[in-house]
This record gives sequence, structure tokens and C-alpha cells, in this order.
Amino acid sequence: MIESYQRHARSVDLKPYCHHSKEHDYMEVTEWSNGEGFDVNISDNKSISLTYGQWECLQVLVNYKELIP
Repeated sequence: MIESYQRHARSVDLKPYCHHSKEHDYMEVTEWSNGEGFDVNISDNKSISLTYGQWECLQVLVNYKELIP
């Protein structure tokens, strides 16, 4: 059986967010059709797929600030 569906996607010019980016570089996020995660594509052929749980864990690790006694 063939299924047809629409996926939510958002794209943005990367230059205002990253001084390493070149003109016309972009980032696009596309939600999986099952709603359990998303794909991230960056214009220079980098891509990553994450579940929402993996995304939450990544945010915790990136924002982790060790308390110094």
C-alpha cells in the first residue's frame, strides 16, 4: 500500500547565526511523518536525524554548566 502524507519543514538562511557560513548557506528541519523526530540538513551536505528524546538529551549536554564549589 502506498501512503501519501505531508511533512512539516522549516528553512532559514544560516549567515545571521553562524559567522563560519557562506552566502546562501541554509539550515532546514523536517519533522518525521510519524512525529517522533526530525531531520536536520545543512547546505554543505551535513545531516542528522534525531528523535525528540535524543534532541532533549543533546540540549541538556550542550547547556550543561558544571557548578564549581
